[in-house]
Amino acid sequence: MTPESYQNIIKTLPNQPGIYKYFDEKNEMLYVGKAKHLRKRISSYFTKTFTGYKTHELVRRIHRIEFTIVDSEQDAFLLENALIKQFQPKFNINLKDDKSYPYLVIKNEPFPRVFLTRTKINDGSQYLGPFTSVAKVRELLDFIKQNIQLRTCKLNLTESNIQKGKFKVCLEYHLGNCKGPCEGFQSAEDYSQGLSQLKNLMKGNLYPVIQHFKQEMQQHVEKMEFEKAGFIRKKIEHLQNYQSRSKVVNGHVGNVDVFSILKDGDCAYVNYLMVNNGTIVLTKTITLEQKLDETPQEVLLFSIAQLRSTFNTEAKEIIVPFEIIYPEQEIIVTVPKAGDKKKLLDLSEKNVNYFKEELNRKKMLQLEGKSDSEKRKALEQLQKDLHLPATPVHIECFDNSNFQGSYPVSAMVCFKNGLPDKNNYRRFNVKTVQGINDFATMKEVVLRRYKRLVLENHPLPELIIIDGGKGQLNAAVESINELGQQGKVSIVGLAKNEEEIFFPGDQQSIKLPWNSESLKLIRRIRDEVHRFGINFHRNQRSRGTFVNELEQIKGIGKATADALLKQFKSVKKIKELSQEELSKAVGNSKAKIILNYFSNVNPINPTNLINHGSDNQ
Repeated sequence: MTPESYQNIIKTLPNQPGIYKYFDEKNEMLYVGKAKHLRKRISSYFTKTFTGYKTHELVRRIHRIEFTIVDSEQDAFLLENALIKQFQPKFNINLKDDKSYPYLVIKNEPFPRVFLTRTKINDGSQYLGPFTSVAKVRELLDFIKQNIQLRTCKLNLTESNIQKGKFKVCLEYHLGNCKGPCEGFQSAEDYSQGLSQLKNLMKGNLYPVIQHFKQEMQQHVEKMEFEKAGFIRKKIEHLQNYQSRSKVVNGHVGNVDVFSILKDGDCAYVNYLMVNNGTIVLTKTITLEQKLDETPQEVLLFSIAQLRSTFNTEAKEIIVPFEIIYPEQEIIVTVPKAGDKKKLLDLSEKNVNYFKEELNRKKMLQLEGKSDSEKRKALEQLQKDLHLPATPVHIECFDNSNFQGSYPVSAMVCFKNGLPDKNNYRRFNVKTVQGINDFATMKEVVLRRYKRLVLENHPLPELIIIDGGKGQLNAAVESINELGQQGKVSIVGLAKNEEEIFFPGDQQSIKLPWNSESLKLIRRIRDEVHRFGINFHRNQRSRGTFVNELEQIKGIGKATADALLKQFKSVKKIKELSQEELSKAVGNSKAKIILNYFSNVNPINPTNLINHGSDNQ
C-alpha cells in the first residue's frame, strides 16, 4: 500500500476498539491484529520506523485493509485469537501444534456410556477435556472403573427395552464393574450420581467423591452390612492414595492456570499447568514461531488465550512470570514472589526449560540415529546446494557474543560427519580489540584459530561458517588471506535472521529449501554455536570475570553503571558524552563525578578489565 493510498483511508478508520486484517494483492490474509483504538494502531504501521525486516516486509505487502469494530478491548482480544486460529495468517505468531487432542465423551443416551474419542460430534453429548496424553486418560479411566460402576456395553437401554426384559447382565456385572442397569438393577438417578463423581475425578476434585463414598460406607455400617462397608472403605483408601500421588501443592491454591515462557530467537516456548483444587491435572508445553518483533508479553498473552480456549479451563486466576494486561476483566493476574504459587511458577519454568533442552537434544540427535550412508547423503546434499569443491565432512562455525554492547567474547563449534565434535569446541576472550567491534573481533578469533592449525600442520575444515553478515564474513576472509589459505577452504556467512548464506564477494545470497537436510544441518550448527557462546558468556559474567569500569568510580554504584551501559552501549561512548547528556541520564551530581573521573585518570582500555585466564586457544 502506497503512502498516498493510505492517506486516503486514514480518515475512514474509527477510533474505537476492534480487529484489523491486512491482505496482499492476491487477497490472501497477511495479518490479524487487535486494537484499543483502530485508527492509532493501524496508523502506527505506516508512520513508525521499524527496525525489524519482517515488519517492513509486512507493510510492503499490504494491499487492502479490513476492520471490525467491537464493543470492548476484551471482545477484540477474543476475536483476534479466534481469527488467528481459523485463518493462520502468515505474519501472525504460528502455534506449531496441529495435534487433535483426545476427549472423554459422556454420550447423549439413556445410562450414558463414557469413552475416549478425538472427534467432537454435535449430538448433545458432553465432552470432557481435551487432554494432552491418551495414555494418561486411559490410566485415569482404569482408575475410575475400579471406583465408579458405569456400563461399557452398547445396548440401547431405553426404559421400554428394560421393562420388556430384552437384556441380561453380562460378566462386567458379576465382576462388580457394573450395577446392571440393563435388567433394571440400577436407577437412572443412581447412575447419574456416578457420572457426577466421574466429572469431579476428571477435574482433579476428589473431595466430593471421597465424601460420597464415606456417606455410603456409613449407611452400610448402620445396616450391619460390614462386608459392603469394607469394600467401600478400600475405594476410599484407593482414592486417598491417588490424591496424595497427584497433589504437588497446597490445596488452598484452588483452581489456577500457570504459564511460563522461554524465548530463543524467533521461537518461544510456553508451558501451561492446569491446577484444580491444588492438583495439577494437565500440563502442556507449546512451541511458537514469531513472524514479527513481538514482545514476550505479547507472545505470552497470545499463548494464554489459545491454551485456555483449547483446554476449556474455568480458572479465574492465572499465574505468570511478569506483569501482563489481560483483557478479560474477571480474570485475576498474579505474579507471585513467594509461597505455593511461586512454587507452581518455578515448576512451570522447570518444565519449559526441560522441554527446550530436550528439543535441542533431539535436533542434535537427528543425524545420530541415521546410518553412515544417510549421514553422508546429507553432507553431499550440502555440498551440492552450496557448490562446494569437497564434501564438508569437517565444519566449523564462529559466533560473537557481548553483554549490553560490552565485553565481547567469541565461540567456535566443530562438526565432523554431521555430528558435534565437542573436544574441538573453542572459546575466545577477545584480546586485541577495544570496545565493541564485531568485524575486528571476528578477524582476531579466526586468525588465532587457524594460525594454530597451520603452525601445527593440522588440516583445515572443508567449510567455515561465520554467523553474521557480510562485514563479519569479510573480516574472517582477511584472516584466511593473511595466513595464505585463500582458495584452500570454503567460507560462508550466515545472515542472523533470514537464514541466507553469503559467499565472499557475492551480491546475491543463497536461500536453501526450508525443509532441506542442508538447512536443517546448518540450523543445528548455528543453534549449537549460539548455545555454546551464550553459556560461555554467562559463566564469565557469573564468575565476575567482567568488570564494568564505571563501577570503579567512587560514588557510582552498580545499578547506575549498568543503566548507563545499557543506554549508551559502551564505556567509550559514555566518555564522549557532554555534561548535559550525562545529567539527563543520571542527574547533575553523578554526572560531575563521572566527568571528573575521566578527566583526571588515563583512559583505561576496556579489554584490560577482562581477566582472560585460559581460553583454550
